[in-house]
Formats: sequence, C-alpha cells, structure tokens
Amino acid sequence: MIQLQNISLQRGSKFLLESADLTIFPGQKIGLIGANGSGKSTLFQMLLGKIASDTGSCEVPRQWRIAHMAQEVGHTQRSALDYVLDGDTELRRLEGEIAAAGQDGDKLAHLYGEMEQIFAYSAPARAQQLLSGLGFAPGDDTRPVSDFSGGWRIRLNLAQALMCPSDLLLLDEPTNHLDLDATLWLEQWLQRYPGTLIIISHDRDFLDNIIDRTVCIERNKLDNYAGNYSAFERQRAEKLAQQQVSFEKQQERIAHIEDFIRRFRAKASKARQAQSRIKELERMEKIAPAHIDSPFSFTFTCADKMSTPLVHIARGEIGYGDKAVLQKVELSIVPETRIGLLGPNGAGKSSLIKTLAGSLPLLAGERTNGEHFKLGYFAQHQLEALDINASAALHIQRLSPQAREQEVRNFLGSFDFHGERAFEPITHFSGGEKARLALAIIAWQKPNVLLLDEPTNHLDLEMRQALTMALQEFEGAVIVVSHDRHLLRNTVDQFLLVADGRVSEFDGDLEDYYRWLAQQKQALAGDTKPTDNAPKVDKKNLRQQSAAQRQQLKPLTNKLKNLESQMEKLQRRLSEIETHLSDTGIYDDVNKKQLQELLAEQARLQPQLMECEENWLLISEEIEAAT
Repeated sequence: MIQLQNISLQRGSKFLLESADLTIFPGQKIGLIGANGSGKSTLFQMLLGKIASDTGSCEVPRQWRIAHMAQEVGHTQRSALDYVLDGDTELRRLEGEIAAAGQDGDKLAHLYGEMEQIFAYSAPARAQQLLSGLGFAPGDDTRPVSDFSGGWRIRLNLAQALMCPSDLLLLDEPTNHLDLDATLWLEQWLQRYPGTLIIISHDRDFLDNIIDRTVCIERNKLDNYAGNYSAFERQRAEKLAQQQVSFEKQQERIAHIEDFIRRFRAKASKARQAQSRIKELERMEKIAPAHIDSPFSFTFTCADKMSTPLVHIARGEIGYGDKAVLQKVELSIVPETRIGLLGPNGAGKSSLIKTLAGSLPLLAGERTNGEHFKLGYFAQHQLEALDINASAALHIQRLSPQAREQEVRNFLGSFDFHGERAFEPITHFSGGEKARLALAIIAWQKPNVLLLDEPTNHLDLEMRQALTMALQEFEGAVIVVSHDRHLLRNTVDQFLLVADGRVSEFDGDLEDYYRWLAQQKQALAGDTKPTDNAPKVDKKNLRQQSAAQRQQLKPLTNKLKNLESQMEKLQRRLSEIETHLSDTGIYDDVNKKQLQELLAEQARLQPQLMECEENWLLISEEIEAAT
C-alpha cells in the first residue's frame, strides 16, 4: 500500500501540504481533486520520486511498477506505434538483450521464454488497439510523432502510459484532449484496470464512473472520502454544514469570553477569572468558517434583439478545398435552439461549428444570417489567438474603449480575475485562466448564438459548474461540442449526429449514443450490421416544452436574483455592524448613542435577512420542483 505520513510540501513561500496523511490500498481507484494550484500535480511528482517532501515520509512499495502520463512530447521521428510500445519498458529491455545476445543459444532461449511470459508477441496488436480506442485513424501508427499536433501527442503519451504494465497508474487530466468517443473508451479501459489508479480530472461523470474513493486537497490537508465524486459532494456538504454550526457556536463562546475580559480585567476581584478566560482563548483551537461559495458568478447576457432564424444553412456542402466532409446539410438555428453535436472523431463536428461561425465557407449551398445574428464563438485555437502581452482588462477595453475601469474590474471579478490580476499581462496565465478569459470576452459582447467547441478543456470543476449554470440561464441559442457529459446533459435538449458525411437528428439521449457507438464498432468488426438508433422521441415537442418552461420560470428566476442581491447587501451591512461592535471603543460612554443605533439597526436587519433567506429557499424549491 501507499502511505503518506505527516507530509509537508512547500513551494517558495507557499505551503501546499502541511502535516498531511493518506493511506491508499492496492487496487483502489482514487480521484484526486482540489483547486488549481493546490498541489495535485506536485503530489504526483512526489509519488514518482522526482521530488522529496519537506517533512514526513512517502512510502510506495519498491516492487511496484509505476506508469504515468507525461504532459509533453519531444519532436521525435519515431513512429506512433513504436512510441506507444516504448511504454512497455520490460519489452524494450528484453528486445535489447536479445539483440546483444548474438548466437548464445542458451541465453536466447531464456530471453525468449521471458518474452513469452510478458505476452510480448501480442504487444503490437495491443498498442494498435490503444491507438484505435484513442481515436487515431488507420495508418496513423506509421506516421512519425512529430507529424501530430500537440493534442494528439498528448493522446500518444496517454497510450504509452496505458501500454506500460503497472501496479500504480497516475493520470493527470487524461480527458483534456479527448473527444466524447475516446473518453468513453478510456473510461471502460480504466474500469477494467486491475492495479491502483490515482487520477486527476475535472470531468465529474468520468470520475463518477471510475473511482471508488475521492481525495480532496483542501486547507493544505488530504481529506479522504469514500465513494465517487457525487458521494464526495454529498459528504462534503454535510461536513461543511457541521463545521459552520461548530464555528458559529465557537464564535458565540469567544464573544462571551472577550466580553467578560473586557468588563472585568481591570477589577482586582475578577482579575484571576479574567486571566483564566484569556488562557482559555489562547488554548482554543480555532474552527474556520465553512466556505462553499464558488469564485465564479458570471452570466451570458443575451443580445436585446433576436431574429428567427438566427442562422440558416440550406443544401450545405462543408469541407476543405475540393474535399467535402459533410453533404446536404439542412440546419436552422432559432433562439430556443439547444443542440449537442455527437459523432465519431473526424466526422465533421468542428467543421460544422466553423461553418456556422463563418470561419469556414460553404463549398456549396446557401448560408443566411438573421438580421440580428450576433455570434459568441469559443474554440481551442482562440486561446492561442489571445494577445499574451495584454492584460485581461485590456482585452475587454479594446472591445469597449468607453467602458469604465470599475465596470471592467467588476465584470472580470465574476470570472475570478480579481484586483491587479485583471491588469497583469496574461503571459503566465494557465490554460484554465486563458479559457476563462476567452469565455469572458464572449460574455462581454452579449451574443444571441453561442457556438462552443470543447469549452471545458482546462476548466476546473467549479468553473465547469458555473459554465453549466450560465448556459442554463442564457436566453439565446446554444450549440455545443463537448466530452463533458454533465455539461451536455444539463444544457442541451436536442442532439445532432454528425457521421457518414451527414448531419441528422439523433432521436435519443447519451445512453442511446453509447449503444449506437457499440453497434458501429461491432459493424466495423464484421459482427453485425449497424442498426437504427434507439427510441424515437418527439424532439421538436421537447424543445418547445423546454423553451416554454424557461419562459415560465423566468419570473421566478428574476425573483431569485433580486433576493440574492438583497441578501448580499444585508449580509454586507450586518458584517460592517459586527466589525463596529467588535471594536472595544464602541462601548465607551462617549459612543453610547452610536452603540444603540448599531444595535437597533442590527435588530432590524437580522429578521429581514432571515425573511429573504426563507423566501430564497421557497423559490428555489419551487424552481426545482418545476424542473
């Protein structure tokens, strides 16, 4: 088993872990989660033996074989197949010894016996299966690694890690550069993996279907929770609720003690009791308040004007040069459109998105934009197009030179770019921060059509949840390509299947799509013929119902937002009052009138806050019941 005892890890002046403990038993599948920068990848480096802890011990069984997914690939000319096979270090060792053995028959016999034991002769076939499962096309196995783009090289790193026979497998964001099909394949592969797995991922459905324990890095500790990510969320919510109750009780006790000390410290008859209370405060282990608020609070505000349709493609032929990828495309995007694009890798999903965005012209057919068409387009290449020498604020100010600085600050703060961070050049921004900035630029422009091509790559769990909620509230059209099933399930009400050169309505949900994929694979293997996909559903009626439901709920959601605004103001003022009341000077006779006013205001505002909270709960329950 893996045992971490009293581990402390420090980077510069920042402690990532302090006196942390963790035990992992053989065969467990662990999801490692935590905020960006909390130390997840650093912990992996420690388990790999590349860095040492500042204090404590990290014990990994010496005989364990460890495989991990590298994050970078050099410009090697090795073929993709050879590169993947390099992951099996035992295979490569034996091949080297066989080449060096020459004509030594006894040694060769022994080495060939070892090759038999490690199933070396099936290794190329297994490597081919990994490449196929991760979306590589036939013939890609012979191409040099340097031919592939960065995302595909990361897939090769993943294949190499899976190729390595291991007792411990460490995977850091393995789905970031995968599409939905490859994500599903990897999920099934990891479910069958017999060793110990530790995985860092921000894909909640992926984690839910694989892991049996969750380890959360929080407050420089390693908190261990039984079950998958959904179980972790429930347990953590309960833990935070209990923590908040304990915190509030302790604050009451502290206030009572401090009041006693303040009143009786100077009196000789009570001095000993006051000193006793002071020592009690010093010995008291402080309980932190529970923090469960997301750092993100943004929305996608829709353009004031709409037109129907917003964009229309008739008899469309989509492709590059003289090669058509999709033919006879008929697609009309209206304000209530909420589409998820499904289909195999390379079938044309991104090409369709680019055509809708206007960056890829039609080879044939007609494309018509509505009078009030206003586009918000997110794709991975747009992160590379950001000006790395400009700040997040400057990106916004270039769009709206007349915008006030405070307005820009407040807006970027909703995307967690606070203070001077919003005015620093983005040169050193992480992939997640750049993705947040790209989404912020889209939200600032108030589009009525959102085209999102893998928007969750690099985003952490909190930001993904915030994006999901923002898309739910958006009143315009949404078209999404994503491997994040939680996002798809909660933001779209219609799927289009992009496959075999066509774009057609997919009558089913994600579970039906999994079955469709399995049928296609069987058909390719020659076992069966492809069959029609699952249950027929009146999708048009569902879309109309969904749009009607959003419209019906709008008054309630508006009330909810107003209540949240009121609660925030009341909480802010009550906090200010409590700050004044914690100042010992307020209890002096000269401040008696001010003290009475503060206490009266506190007594008046507290019931108002309670009433707002009760109404907020009632309306939230009403919305939940309606949806």
